[in-house]
Amino acid sequence: MSPLPLMPCCAPTKQRAAILESSRSRSASRLRAASGSTADMVRLDGGRYLAGSEDADAVVADGEGPVRPVIVDPFFIDAYPVTNQSFSEFIRATGYKTEAERFGWSFVFAGHLDGRADALEHPVGLPWWRKVEGADWNHPEGPGSSIASRGEYPVTQISWNDAASYAAWAGKRLPSEAEWEFASRGGLEQKRYPWGDELTPGGVHLCNIWQGAFPNVDLAEDGYSAPAPVNAFPPNAFGLYMMTGNTWEWCADWFSPDHHLYASRVNPVGPESGSTRVMRGGSYLCHASYCNRYRNAARTSNTPDSATTNIGFRCVRDVD
Repeated sequence: MSPLPLMPCCAPTKQRAAILESSRSRSASRLRAASGSTADMVRLDGGRYLAGSEDADAVVADGEGPVRPVIVDPFFIDAYPVTNQSFSEFIRATGYKTEAERFGWSFVFAGHLDGRADALEHPVGLPWWRKVEGADWNHPEGPGSSIASRGEYPVTQISWNDAASYAAWAGKRLPSEAEWEFASRGGLEQKRYPWGDELTPGGVHLCNIWQGAFPNVDLAEDGYSAPAPVNAFPPNAFGLYMMTGNTWEWCADWFSPDHHLYASRVNPVGPESGSTRVMRGGSYLCHASYCNRYRNAARTSNTPDSATTNIGFRCVRDVD
């Protein structure tokens, strides 16, 4: 395992000082939203917690470490990921067209295509994803699929831009990565999962991830081989459901593997710009053999116009 990146110590530099000053300024002027309803939201008092991980599963290249103290202000956060029902209300009220609808296609997991996958284009190196014409939030697996019976399931096929548009309409915003991790940990210090260190304590599955041999054999021992309803598993100690597994959740920040080394530790935000946005929490397709990122500290990213059947989001709201 590669050594964790070292924190600056003996000799400060003007460049690092400038990064810190810029980070503090952007944290102080970060986007606020406090007009949305707090129904189905949980108020968190904020405070200090230990972010990141240095345990054996930490992905060094992702910038999970080092463990560091972070402080966040109080905020409200959705108890559940945004559902198909809630997103439908947004569409009816605004007439908004998601990016997948505007592109005319989106990515669908090949295992959910009932034999159609072989004829469809896939990204280089990712044969389990297929480009499906007509796939969007209302038809997650493409034409012929429907969310009619999935009102309480997380909305998927949502890009970062779509999620930010919904949040603004709702008088809310997307969580900073620091807020998301604070919420996911549920008050537990340096535990791997929202409930503790064991993935299946007492043999009980507490999240929706892949069991079997990815990507061809899904045993669905947790009861699901696709997204599950947002209340399918118990909440963490903060009363928040599905903080890990099921669907990835967009965060507000641009992604960087090292920005946090020199940035502010008080209400931190990501770098000023970037090419991908942070996603947290993992999904029903995550498996220890290739994507062990269904842990509190784990992180990844995607381009802000990307959408798939395993990406959703939840919102936060500032305290008045």
